[in-house]
Amino acid sequence: MCDCINDPRINKYTEYVIAMQRLQFHVMETDDGPDPLGQLGKALYDLAQVMDRWYQDHGRLLDITAQINQGVFINDVLDYVYENFRPVIPYDRMGFSLIEDDGKVLRAHWSRSDSASIQIGNGYAQPLKGSSLERILQTGEPRVINDLEAHLAAHPESAATKLILAEGIRSSLTCPLFALGKAVGFLFFSSNEKNTYKDMHQHLFCRVASQIAMIVEKSRLYEDLYNLNHDLMEARNALAHQATHDGLTKLWNRGAILELLEKELARAKRAQRGIAVIMADVDRFKQINDSFGHLAGDDVLRAVAARLAEASRKEDSVGRYGGEEFLVILSTSDLSRVEATADRYLNQVASSPVHVADVQIQVTVSVGVGVAMDPNAEGVTATNLIKMADAALYRAKDGGRNRIEVSTA
Repeated sequence: MCDCINDPRINKYTEYVIAMQRLQFHVMETDDGPDPLGQLGKALYDLAQVMDRWYQDHGRLLDITAQINQGVFINDVLDYVYENFRPVIPYDRMGFSLIEDDGKVLRAHWSRSDSASIQIGNGYAQPLKGSSLERILQTGEPRVINDLEAHLAAHPESAATKLILAEGIRSSLTCPLFALGKAVGFLFFSSNEKNTYKDMHQHLFCRVASQIAMIVEKSRLYEDLYNLNHDLMEARNALAHQATHDGLTKLWNRGAILELLEKELARAKRAQRGIAVIMADVDRFKQINDSFGHLAGDDVLRAVAARLAEASRKEDSVGRYGGEEFLVILSTSDLSRVEATADRYLNQVASSPVHVADVQIQVTVSVGVGVAMDPNAEGVTATNLIKMADAALYRAKDGGRNRIEVSTA
């Protein structure tokens, strides 16, 4: 029997234990002989390796958890896990599915794989009730299948197993996710090799699964909030559009086009450039209503509005002023250009008949233009510009219709 008390290895092993307390796991040696004290040294060495691995894995999990906690959307979280989890759990493929329809359906929402062929992609769904996955939820424990070919032979009815085998997968670790006591879905880690997953992988995942599940739930709630906010914004924009646009013609309505005229006049005054207002009135519109009916009249107004909008430039503003009258705002410093633009509108409306049911109606407009080449001149207001255009419009009507008259300030 050896004199262990006086054996110098005692002091060395004491130093090893102190080093491990300081998280120093790489200072140990293993060549201390086959005797009992040497076996103690070997056991301490093995313990140091386990502790070193545990410490590294724990550090990785903390780093990963800190990173995924910064994620907001589910796909961002899962992408980060896929790119950074391999040192902890080996895999060639990851999948994520959510429980839907009050627990009746499991639907794939995300997957990434080293393989170019993904058979179980987003949207793939399967019933949850009565499945092996439902039993996993009941136990709350991860499931390891280290030979999927053997598993399919034992369960030939499993369509998901057939598909995952077609991707080249041979073993899998299925991890249930729970948030606030409620099952929310599964994470699937899969490997191209058999016998990949061991008890240690299940243990590691159990330590982080609850946090991943909470992050996934947070992401879902955030996405729901984001989508709700998006829907509210769309509804607000739709209401704003309805408040400023004419329901029949979809052009700016009277209030909006007059507000735009005030703003454009103010800009013209600051820039010291001209401004023009075009008033277009559908010729003999009452006769159209009387001859073909008011619904045909509405079709004519829609067609005229579309042709005016088509003839306008990006910087022009076109609105329905009221009834069969339309108002166009032009910013310009060239009177000839104003006249050419008015002529373009006139010709565009009259370019072809308007088809209403089985009838073709030839439609024209009379156009009056009010122009202020010096917007800062006395008396140049939005109201007066409209009066000028309206007076010119009446002259065009009196002059035979389907023509242009211009008034200048």
